[in-house]
Amino acid sequence: MKQRLIMIAGLVTLTIPAVAEDEAEKSLSSADLQNYIGFGVVIAMVILFLVVMLVLLRTFRTLARVLLKDQGLTRAEIEEKMNPAKRRKEKGELWRKLLSLKPMSAEKDLLIDHEYDGIQELDNPTPAWFMYLFYITIAFAAGYIMIYHVFGVGELQYAEYKTEMAEAEIEKKIYLSKAANLVDENSVKIENDAGMLAEGKTVFKASCSPCHGENAQGLVGPNLTDEYWLHGGKINDIFKTIKYGVQAKGMPTWEKSLTPKQIANVANYILTLQGSHPAGAKEPQGEKEGEEKLASK
Repeated sequence: MKQRLIMIAGLVTLTIPAVAEDEAEKSLSSADLQNYIGFGVVIAMVILFLVVMLVLLRTFRTLARVLLKDQGLTRAEIEEKMNPAKRRKEKGELWRKLLSLKPMSAEKDLLIDHEYDGIQELDNPTPAWFMYLFYITIAFAAGYIMIYHVFGVGELQYAEYKTEMAEAEIEKKIYLSKAANLVDENSVKIENDAGMLAEGKTVFKASCSPCHGENAQGLVGPNLTDEYWLHGGKINDIFKTIKYGVQAKGMPTWEKSLTPKQIANVANYILTLQGSHPAGAKEPQGEKEGEEKLASK
């Protein structure tokens, strides 16, 4: 009976880990499983490589012992050859090698025969690393002269400055062209730039003159050259009127046809027409706004 119980307990013990492993394998995705397999293969290859290297090292040492024994060396001599005593390095030895320095103990061997007033000179040449660095600077200087002053491949300081200033000017124009289209009825300002006003005049002639007249004297739309305004005569009001239009009176919205920059230019151009008194001007409409009120915003 006891034997049966022990056998059953053993089977249960072996079955539980197997079931757990099956569930764990099912929970792992195929990609994760491939990663684990690949990682395991890499580790196995590294271990195999180390084992092979250790075996080869041991083989070479055995062969060396055999060859030394064939040469008639005793066991002690072979051990001395195979395991030579390590020489203790002096303090600062590595630093002296890097800088090509000589130890103080070797100073007497560096003395030059002649002396002057009791002063002797050491025959201590310039370190190799310093000479290499010196030669590199000479090569660099020669290359610099050829590139910048002989062949003119590279730009000199002043030419490079002019190139960078030209590039900065191009970037500035690109930025301003983008920034100009960020203007709206709240941020628009009065501008007196001749180029902006000329562009505003061109847009006005093409889009606004059919209703307001060639000289803004007023046709279907109101006269824009007097002091009377239906929807405000400030720069912000004019921009807003052009942008959103006045649907009730037949003026279309222009925000989809003109850019914010174009609307701002037209608004500024309209303000320059104040007091121009064109021929055939339409009678005033709206409320009168004086110069102080127009410039207040």
